[in-house]
Formats: sequence, C-alpha cells, structure tokens
Amino acid sequence: MVVHTAVPLGVEAPKADGRVWYASYGSNMHMDRLAAYLAGGTPPGATRSYPGCRDRRAPERSIAVQLDGCLYFATESPVWTGGRGFYDPSAPGRLLGRAHLVTVGQVSDIAAQEMYRDPSSGGTDLDLAKVLRDGRDEAGSGRYETLICPGTFGGIPVLTFTAPWSLRDVEPLMPSAAYLRYLAGGLLESGPWREREIADYLSACPGASGSWTAGQVLELLATRRGR
Repeated sequence: MVVHTAVPLGVEAPKADGRVWYASYGSNMHMDRLAAYLAGGTPPGATRSYPGCRDRRAPERSIAVQLDGCLYFATESPVWTGGRGFYDPSAPGRLLGRAHLVTVGQVSDIAAQEMYRDPSSGGTDLDLAKVLRDGRDEAGSGRYETLICPGTFGGIPVLTFTAPWSLRDVEPLMPSAAYLRYLAGGLLESGPWREREIADYLSACPGASGSWTAGQVLELLATRRGR
C-alpha cells in the first residue's frame, strides 16, 4: 500500500469538482466509526450516536497519508479521558493518517458533528475559499473548527480539522490507554505501517512522550488483538 504525501498549495490548481480528501488522524481512521458520521448511528463500543450527513454515501476511496506537522495530545476528552489528538501543521515532524474522498457537503457535515451539531438542522456547506488560498481558516473557536489544507492529492484538496491554538500554546496531556489503542488500531487499518513503527510514532507524540513507551503501545496493540 502506498503512503501519499500532499502536493503543496500553489503547485497545482485544485480541481473544482465538489470533492475533497478528508484527512483523519484520529478515531475517524476507522471505517466503522466514519460510517456513523456519514450514515448515522453508534460506532461499535461507543456511547454517542451520530445523526449522520445529509449525503450518506460511503467515501469514494480511502488512502494512507503522511503530512508535514505533528500529532499531539491535549485537553481532556470526556469520552476517552486523557488528552485528545490535535494536529499542528507548523510543528516539526510527520503526521500519519487516512484520507477519505468525500464531497464538500460531507466534510462540512463531519465538521459539524465534531462540534456536536446536527447537519440535518439547516446544515450548510463550508466556504473553502480562504483555506484553499491560505492553507488555514479559523472557522470558529471550537477545538475542531480550524480548517487546514496541507495541499492536494491528484489536484483534489486535502482538508482536516484541528484546534485554533498551536502546540506551543497548550499544555500537552497524556492520552488514555483506550484512546492510544484505538489510534494504533486505526493506523493498522489505514496503511502499510508495521506495529513497531506505529508504536514508535505514537509514543513520540507530545502528550504521550515521557508517559508512554513504544513497548507499552505495542502491548496495547497485543491486547487489542486478543493475544
């Protein structure tokens, strides 16, 4: 399986065909969880039910991706406990994830559900003009309301969500075992990365670094597989 890297904005003109790559670096790397955002429902093992998108079709395609920047953990998650995953595109490092080819309407509705809004109640499409021009648009003050466009794949814009702050502005917070296990499983599902590479990657992320070792993350993966 190929790991795709984004072509920087300005190198090629984005296609205006109503599609985007939604790049997930967190729980939506799992197809069953993403399906709940798209079609509505409760993901396996979750307690929260999602209303779904106005357009409930599955992604046209999903690919493994690597983006410039850094995954870090901060702020308390009421679901997972411990730190949540965020993306700082300006920090040194690499971010591993999965990009799903969806419509602008679908990525708009996924963004709404990330902030606990129901897209069926007057949902509207995001205005992507600023993020496609500047690579960033703080569409709101919420923790996942800042849009990032790190570039394009095949002329189609790549979009993801993160917080308005950067890594240097917030205190990193250790993620829970359940959350790290889920992210590690999502990376295994998403691409060609081996367990050791995933463990090295996650244990080095701010918030996890110094609290989780690569060996401990490998043990979480072993528990996930029932070994």
